[in-house]
Amino acid sequence: MTTARPRPPASPAALREDGRAPIAVVDAGTVPYTTAWAWQRELVDRRRRDAVGDVLLLLEHPRVYTLGRRASRDNVLLDDAELARRGIEVVDVDRGGDVTYHGPGQLVGYPVLRLDGVHGVVDYVRALEQVLLVALARFGVAAERVEGYTGVWVGAEKVAAIGVRVAAGGVTSHGFALNVDCDLDDFAGIVPCGISDRGVCSLASLGVHTTMTEVRQTVAAAFAEVLDGRLEHRTTSALDLGHPPRPTAVATQPAAGPGPRDDEGR
Repeated sequence: MTTARPRPPASPAALREDGRAPIAVVDAGTVPYTTAWAWQRELVDRRRRDAVGDVLLLLEHPRVYTLGRRASRDNVLLDDAELARRGIEVVDVDRGGDVTYHGPGQLVGYPVLRLDGVHGVVDYVRALEQVLLVALARFGVAAERVEGYTGVWVGAEKVAAIGVRVAAGGVTSHGFALNVDCDLDDFAGIVPCGISDRGVCSLASLGVHTTMTEVRQTVAAAFAEVLDGRLEHRTTSALDLGHPPRPTAVATQPAAGPGPRDDEGR
């Protein structure tokens, strides 16, 4: 397996349809997976109707295994009794890819952006990889891409996973998960991303001792740098998440353009 040099797309700053508009970043704390998924669906609908601008949700989840559209249930190695004993939920989701893990000590990012029509899902995934490469470099971690796989790697171990969905109208959901100081033993309950011959690591296992607050701030700054956007810090209540959307004069007809696309998330 050869490693590819970190190459961002030709112009990641031009990925967003309105690159001049600010990006609302929300530090949401610890949120159940299904709640965060509902927030994303709500934001995707509102973004398609121009009822909200681009948003970046940053949060942690309680222990959960999520299975993408191409996932095999055989890649969950624990039976129901053991899952219950460990307190790990299993959720089928609408992103690309196979099975992955989320849990405490892992920073999860869900960007809800409207992409410029000339850019596809591959360009967007490369941009998210670049965000993580930039952020990790600021902690002294020499991470890289690996040819043939999605995500960010240190040697043969994945430190950050990516799995996304791009809905009709070019609006993104799902995103990335960066292992900061999570329990790596929880990954042993699955075949992560369906890849059996590679491992996982975290900042802590690499000897980087930091705080989740510092990692959130560093990743948010890298996100703004790579996508050339100005961040505006918001709260979930300010975005009315979890509440019925306010009436809007914008029609709710289906957006024109291609149907949903997703990435393998490997």
